[in-house]
Amino acid sequence: MSAPGAAPAPHVLGPVDQVPLGEGRAFAVDGQQVAVFRLRDGTVRALAAVCPHRGGPIADGTIDRQQVICPLHQHAFDLTSGCSTTGAEPLQAYRVSVDGEQNLVLEAGGV
Repeated sequence: MSAPGAAPAPHVLGPVDQVPLGEGRAFAVDGQQVAVFRLRDGTVRALAAVCPHRGGPIADGTIDRQQVICPLHQHAFDLTSGCSTTGAEPLQAYRVSVDGEQNLVLEAGGV
């Protein structure tokens, strides 16, 4: 149990290899769906996994440079900020990294 006021612990999601280069995968974290993307240069990004427009699966979207495009209605979201570039409500963005053991680590809370 953490002390009152202590920062929430990060979540280890598993090996980075479970997200192929250029793709995304959805993970359940504390009852929320989070989409983690592994860009072709090896960097990782994380956003809320459900499109605010009509509930599309963001992890299944197409990655185009620094944005992901929802597979249902082609709304695009910046992979760093979660802001829509096509007029939809923004997605929650999360801090994610790869640790020394090559595991994906999602920081608690948003950006």
